[in-house]
Amino acid sequence: MVHADASNFAAGVTKEEAYEQVLLQAEGLFDGQRNWVCNLANTASLLWHAYKSLPSPSSQVNWAGFYTLDPKPTGKPQLILGPFQGKVACQTIVFGRGVCGAAALTQTTQLVPDVEAFPGHIACDGDSKSEIVVPITIGEGEASKVVAIIDIDCAELNGFDEVDKKYLEQLAALLGRSCDW
Repeated sequence: MVHADASNFAAGVTKEEAYEQVLLQAEGLFDGQRNWVCNLANTASLLWHAYKSLPSPSSQVNWAGFYTLDPKPTGKPQLILGPFQGKVACQTIVFGRGVCGAAALTQTTQLVPDVEAFPGHIACDGDSKSEIVVPITIGEGEASKVVAIIDIDCAELNGFDEVDKKYLEQLAALLGRSCDW
């Protein structure tokens, strides 16, 4: 049974410990639940509360959520806003545009220490200074397809590092295999 205590993080945990808890709680929440809306919504909450339990810069995360592949046929593939925590956000992002679009197009994590230095950055929230975007894919090799992205913004420069990248990529893999996309 899902319980709100899953979002509680002890004071003084390390970033690695917080991410381990996110992964463990997410796996438990996904057990018997393959709906991507439910799973992304709960994951956005877990991430938000994990970041808020950590010292700066992690506590300065100002947006944590997802964009999913827009199922509506358009001229170019695009992402559409999914579950998140934070201020209202851009509703659609074309593959290749901004940090999210770059991650979707290349199927690679984008670790951006200064969003102002990223060509074509989309400023949904002017307070965001750094960002990490991790693609969620299904399939292997040539058949690999982006179904969503994890997007985390921080109000401080250099808000993310290789620890964030490692654990968010593990979370993306878990989401890719735990949801019916």
